[in-house]
Amino acid sequence: MSDTVVFIPAWNEADNLPAVLGDLRRELPEADVLVVDDGSTDATAEVARANGAEVLSFGENRGLRAGIAAGYGWALEHEYAFCGRVDADGQHPAAELARLLGMVKDDRCDVAVGSRFVSGDGYAAYRYSPSGPRRLGTAILRRAMKLVLRRPFADATSGLYAVNAKALPLLAEPFQSGAPEVEALIRVTDAGLRLEEVPVNMAERASGESKLRGKKALKLVLTVMATLLAARFVKRRRRG
Repeated sequence: MSDTVVFIPAWNEADNLPAVLGDLRRELPEADVLVVDDGSTDATAEVARANGAEVLSFGENRGLRAGIAAGYGWALEHEYAFCGRVDADGQHPAAELARLLGMVKDDRCDVAVGSRFVSGDGYAAYRYSPSGPRRLGTAILRRAMKLVLRRPFADATSGLYAVNAKALPLLAEPFQSGAPEVEALIRVTDAGLRLEEVPVNMAERASGESKLRGKKALKLVLTVMATLLAARFVKRRRRG
């Protein structure tokens, strides 16, 4: 068995999965791959198995936070040393995940998160520029993250992760909010693990419509803010 598993939370992503799984096979041929099928009504599970992935299927749609916890839980239960996560819509290139896993395996950090909004060698500043209301929401979230984490974090809702075994017990616990990525960052920071935000390039969604548009996108921003405020309140009570 490999020491590394990559999991993909998926809900009705049968059209996108073949390309995502093929990309992972090319860039990370040594890694095991798990698709967490969140009660899909299309052929997501069948497509995943046909492309060589293990499948964990829910009997009903339980939401992203359940899929994320289940993926980390699988890695913990099967005693993997390293775990990666990509989304099923094709936005996360496997080559970028390989870079993040390399950082974790080299013991440069415990958790590496791919970011559209930080710059670095070969990654220009402002290569992704949110427009309109998203720009305002992003700016507010950055300020709120800095207050809660006590460090800057530009892309708090990124789903591109690489972690080591130290982080698995934290991330396998059920998420309580509708912003599991933000809740994950808070858990990792509060536990004193080494967290790195790493510049990456991301692609446009391969096909289909994003599940976070219009009112849903606004709801996400409000949910993230509520999660951050709750975390700040809990920290104050602990200190008090």
